Amino acid sequence: QVQLVESGGGLVQAGGSLRLSCAASGRTVSVYGMAWFRQAPGKEREFVAALSWTDGSTRYIDSVKGRFTISRDNAKNTVYLQMNSLKPEDTAVFYCAARPKLGLVTVSRLYDYWGQGTQVTVSS
Repeated sequence: QVQLVESGGGLVQAGGSLRLSCAASGRTVSVYGMAWFRQAPGKEREFVAALSWTDGSTRYIDSVKGRFTISRDNAKNTVYLQMNSLKPEDTAVFYCAARPKLGLVTVSRLYDYWGQGTQVTVSS
């Protein structure tokens, strides 16, 4: 089993920045891919960014390209999501996810492990 704990959410004005963290513990050697998803009120969970734990390759949804950066710290078993130029439409609960297989996957049901979520609110 792998446990994921997110942190770093909060309230920020439009144009501001936040950095989310996701610390993994447990059987982390089984993790090959990690990702961030988000879910706004009344909407489905949406893929945001993915990272390959093996080679560091990344993938983003178009609406965050150039504004968000996913990265990792192998020594800390932690993945980050640096969010810049935040917009009110970025408001959502952000979830960290992990999977024991290769591939920069955008489909939530293909991830085995999930964190509890952290709220990000962007005011206009």
